[in-house]
Amino acid sequence: MSMANANKAMRNVRIMRDVKARKGVLNNEVARRAYLYVARNTTLPPQVRHQAQLQLNTFDKYSRPTTVKNRCSETGRGRGIISEFALCRFQFRLRALHGELNGVRKACW
Repeated sequence: MSMANANKAMRNVRIMRDVKARKGVLNNEVARRAYLYVARNTTLPPQVRHQAQLQLNTFDKYSRPTTVKNRCSETGRGRGIISEFALCRFQFRLRALHGELNGVRKACW
């Protein structure tokens, strides 16, 4: 496997993992928030809070909101992301220079 193919495969894995994490968070958000509210409510009995904490621990790791990370939709890069376009700064620059992004122009003054 050449280096270019290895990088492409790694990029796809990163993007697929991020999509999986986003779906997991979306599917389990309501239940997680309910258990979290019960677990942190100090007015409830300790047994109820403990059971809620145990239920929180049974969720898989892709249901946690902290696993979601903004990634470039083209390269899978995790740093320098411009959120509105879901692109890293370099891909944003290339597309803007080619005129592929609506409403984005090179500044001139």
